[in-house]
Amino acid sequence: MVAWQNEPVMKQLLQLILLHTAWEMGSGQLHYSVPEESQHGTFVGRIAQDLGLEVSELVPRMFRIVSKGQKKDFFEVNVQNGILFVNSRIDREELCADNTDCSIHLEVIVDKPLRVFHVEVEIRDINDNAPIFSANEHILSIAEVITPGTRFPLEGASDADIGPNAFLTYKLRPNDYFSIEQKTNDHHNKPLTIVLKKPLDREEIPTHHLLLTATDGGKPELTGTVQLVINVLDTNDNPPVFNQSVYKIKLVENAANGTLVIKLNATDLDERSNGEISYFFSAHIAPNFQKIFNINSNTGEVTVSGSVDFEDRSVYDLQIVAEDKGNPPLSGHCQLIIEVLDVNDNAPEVSVSSLSVPVPEDSPPGTVVALISVSDKDSEANGQVTCSLWPPGLPFKLVSTFKNYYSLVVSEHLDREHMAEYGLMVMAQDQGLPSLSASSTVVVPISDINDNAPAFAQSSYTVFVKENNPPGAHIFTVSAFDLDIAENSLISYWIDEKLWPLSSYISVHSESGKLYALQPLDYEELKLLEFQVNAKDAGLPSLCGNVTIQVFVVDENDNAPAVTGQTEDNSILLVVPVPAGHMLGKIHALDADSGYNAWLCYELHEANNGPWRVGLHSGEISTIRSMDEAEGSRSQNLRVLVKDHGKPQLSATATLSVSLVTSAQAIQTNIRLPRTDEISKPKADIVNLYLIIAICSVSSLFLLAVITYVALRCQFQSKEPMVYGPGTATLVCASEVGSWSYSNRHSHILTGVNGEALAKNDLMVFSPNIPASENGKQQDLLCGTPKPPNPDWRYSASLRAGMQGAVHMDEAGALRVGPGPEQQWPTVSSATTEPEAGEVSPPVGAGVNSNSWTFKYGPGNSKQPGPESKKQTQVSFLLR
Repeated sequence: MVAWQNEPVMKQLLQLILLHTAWEMGSGQLHYSVPEESQHGTFVGRIAQDLGLEVSELVPRMFRIVSKGQKKDFFEVNVQNGILFVNSRIDREELCADNTDCSIHLEVIVDKPLRVFHVEVEIRDINDNAPIFSANEHILSIAEVITPGTRFPLEGASDADIGPNAFLTYKLRPNDYFSIEQKTNDHHNKPLTIVLKKPLDREEIPTHHLLLTATDGGKPELTGTVQLVINVLDTNDNPPVFNQSVYKIKLVENAANGTLVIKLNATDLDERSNGEISYFFSAHIAPNFQKIFNINSNTGEVTVSGSVDFEDRSVYDLQIVAEDKGNPPLSGHCQLIIEVLDVNDNAPEVSVSSLSVPVPEDSPPGTVVALISVSDKDSEANGQVTCSLWPPGLPFKLVSTFKNYYSLVVSEHLDREHMAEYGLMVMAQDQGLPSLSASSTVVVPISDINDNAPAFAQSSYTVFVKENNPPGAHIFTVSAFDLDIAENSLISYWIDEKLWPLSSYISVHSESGKLYALQPLDYEELKLLEFQVNAKDAGLPSLCGNVTIQVFVVDENDNAPAVTGQTEDNSILLVVPVPAGHMLGKIHALDADSGYNAWLCYELHEANNGPWRVGLHSGEISTIRSMDEAEGSRSQNLRVLVKDHGKPQLSATATLSVSLVTSAQAIQTNIRLPRTDEISKPKADIVNLYLIIAICSVSSLFLLAVITYVALRCQFQSKEPMVYGPGTATLVCASEVGSWSYSNRHSHILTGVNGEALAKNDLMVFSPNIPASENGKQQDLLCGTPKPPNPDWRYSASLRAGMQGAVHMDEAGALRVGPGPEQQWPTVSSATTEPEAGEVSPPVGAGVNSNSWTFKYGPGNSKQPGPESKKQTQVSFLLR
């Protein structure tokens, strides 16, 4: 009982298994069948369910079907329930003629992702066509002398249906003289004959009227009839006879006109006109057959007279009649079957559909670009087609999805910047001899993806800008390039201000990349601007690149020398006699510029005359000759002109009032200015002793400070990270007297009231390149025009000059001398990038015999922006 109840379920499972097996064996092809003449809306199959698609996906994925090679849409799919139904009337005979297999091929296409399915709908034949005879009446002439048993061929009926529906049986109305005979064989037309059962007697029955009925094998049965009229003849009792009743000939298609197909031969036992035979086609063959073949009525030769095409028709069935010239004439019949042999005369056809372009360059391998189908009208090997892609080596390939159906897919990574468009040629070639081929060109453009960041031609740029530029001046233009196109290559620029603020100094135009100086730059305040310019494209997501810009401010001679320590009463009281070469004092000036613009020289004003001279570079005022008491009670004004070496040259003037008094006048004014010859030896010894003690104390303190600093430096060097700040632009100059340097440090040195310098402060970091000579010649040489800067200006002069008693220190600093304010002369920093390193530097305009030095430890110029300056350590000493 249980087994009987489960029997329907088992049948359904078995059907599902068989359907799945058929699906696998059919390589994804669905097969349905529907009878012809079905009404609109007739159910065909649940195509969405059978293809494994959800009904809800049909509309979003643009579900659609295409009838292959059909002008009408015989089928349609209801996208609401996924059912395939009949859309219009289907006539199998009109669609497939007498072909046994009649199917309509459908392509089912869905998008997202693109897929194609193949569906075959078989059109089943129904018995909707009755047998039809070629004429309503058929007339035969039979001589009365014909013996019983003689057979007379008849043209049978035709049925447009196929299979059992076209299986015809014949029935003749019962009579005493004739019967119908139908033989079954493998011929295309089944021979139909009427058989004479007993001798005819024209005098008894001159004409016989018979009704022939043809019935097909369909359900319900359909019939057709023809009226047979048999005239009984009285003479010529031997008809022509062929040596074969059926002739089979093979003929190659495309045979030339006039080609002999066969020569037929019939014989007639009669003599004279009763035995003369003429040949012709039966009136029952199709008229178009007579346009293709021709028969010679006298010889019986059948020749080609038209186009023989295997693709139009592969078999021709011809009925041949041989008739004598007797009275009445007698005829014989035979069947000529011509089988056309196929030759490779049709090239393959390539069709491209569902072309999805452009293809994004980031498409993964396997992305479907187009669907391609190939076909060939020839048969067997002539119709077998292989498909390939040319040229080879492109990032695409053909994937076979079904017989003669291919998908063009991406096989490798695409790069639009390497190739923006591909021209592909799909080539199809058959297997015939000789082989024929066809091709179709597919253009596949590649769409751009933002996969290239903006890039600059260089990683950094160096820009030199003169100081005192006008606000908003254009100083440089940065330009980045992007290999992408459209919005992915639209670049905008901006300045990265993370390291230090630049908004008040520099701006960049976001579109053109032009850099503008927003305010005048001052070399004395700012030597170097180093920043990054970023470039960003407009893609989604956007990509960025950057470049480093170093803007060096070039110094101009915009600062005149300034005399330091000058007051309203710059007077010197000098007690005569005075020996030659006695130094009265020293004029000191500084210049905020650097390089040649800050290199100063001193000279007396042209209006000044007398026994005075001034050091060209030292500014020391001394006597040229000795002065005695006869020149006392005189006062002179000395005007010293201080000039720099800039272009244009700037200058300043210092005025000194020198009063000459005798010793008696000095006593009267309660001023005691001892001369050299008045200093006693004991006092000089005491002074020397104090000087030695002071020098030793300073040296000890200096040595202790150096050791302490070096120890602290070594201790914290590994703990503290290196801090970099904007560097200081420097310039090294070379002249005939040696190598020297400028920087942006300045010191202020005053002259003693008693006419004697407190300390010599001319600092040098080089040994002169000339031997010692007289003061005049040496001054002339030093006053000469300076040579251009040494190309190796980045290294300190102390490293390059052959100094007398060179100074070597790990933590070198700036040298300073004497009491009084610090003089920050233009110097060259030592060749180090660490802001904590010190400097060893001489002042500009130092004399050859200078012997005073200043060592300065700690950070560089305090004006320079950068990390917070650490505490400086300075040690000064004087060399005598």
